[in-house]
Amino acid sequence: MCRWFAYISPIEPSLLSDVLITPANSISKQCSEHYLPGLLPYEKEKELDHSSDALLRMRNSLLNMDGLGIAWYTNAAKSYIKSVDGPRPALYKSQSPPINDFNFRSLCENTETHCVFAHIRASSGSTVTQVNSHPFVFGRHVFMHNGVISNFSTIRREMTNMISFDAYCNIFGSTDSEHAAALYITNLTKNGTKDSWQNSYPLADMLDAMTQTVIQIMMLQKFKQPGAERTPNSLNFCTTDGTKMLAIRFRNHAAQQPPSLYWSEFAGRTLNGKYPGNPDSADMVNEQAIFLDDERIGKHTIIASEPTTYDEKEWHLIGKNCALTVDEEGVETEVPIEYDEGLNAEDPNDPAKK
Repeated sequence: MCRWFAYISPIEPSLLSDVLITPANSISKQCSEHYLPGLLPYEKEKELDHSSDALLRMRNSLLNMDGLGIAWYTNAAKSYIKSVDGPRPALYKSQSPPINDFNFRSLCENTETHCVFAHIRASSGSTVTQVNSHPFVFGRHVFMHNGVISNFSTIRREMTNMISFDAYCNIFGSTDSEHAAALYITNLTKNGTKDSWQNSYPLADMLDAMTQTVIQIMMLQKFKQPGAERTPNSLNFCTTDGTKMLAIRFRNHAAQQPPSLYWSEFAGRTLNGKYPGNPDSADMVNEQAIFLDDERIGKHTIIASEPTTYDEKEWHLIGKNCALTVDEEGVETEVPIEYDEGLNAEDPNDPAKK
């Protein structure tokens, strides 16, 4: 299943290579190796083959080799265009795995940002092509997904009818994820035109739009597949406008866990190469650090499918069917997603049902 990484800070920029390439469990390495504290037994984080949880084995044993994408925010445009205020996303996508992408490595080694999304894709059936790689950009808003909208083909037509005209025209690929992104931006802007994508919206509106998107998807599925054919979704969505961030960890099943999703307000202390410490071990020295031990890193938040530093105490597993919001000041809040549990579905492969 896909993996993604998000970083945001109101004051502390980060070099892309520090957070996306250098760590031993950076997203660049998560193509084939995984680290899941809280979901797998201690010191067995990468030994998936003998796990008793078939769903966990399926999600994490796949190679994530079906595309790479990053979106990072820059203030360059507002220096040249009078109508632009605030940061805007730059986008890079590739079909190559990150470890083999020379352009990706060069870009990361020379780019800093206050906000970045990175995603490596494991296709759930749609074509492997650049346009199907995440993240997806709508004006100043960026969106990415880990998981799957179950039986997407059965609701795709009805879902498309709920998407605004401009958002529909901005769908360049064929994935369930990009359609979900278009539905989210439709809800956020209240069916607005593409000009409305340049606006920033309150964090409460972002959460309402995300919740509405999730519920709309489940209601369409219940309408189209009212019986046992309806299966659960895995909807780990994340969105940002460059100054605020919202992520959800969601699966509409009574017992099964959604895909892994963690957050940290401290991991940047060792991820950021300007500061002492090393993301891979307390015993390793960062000889290139330009700051001293007593100099504090600025407020920041990282949300990722897997921890990218060795110290698992720095990371929190987002609760099942919860959202994590990060406001303009960097304050994190975890809240439950409110929905009718009658929209839950059954997994026909669940051993408990056999």
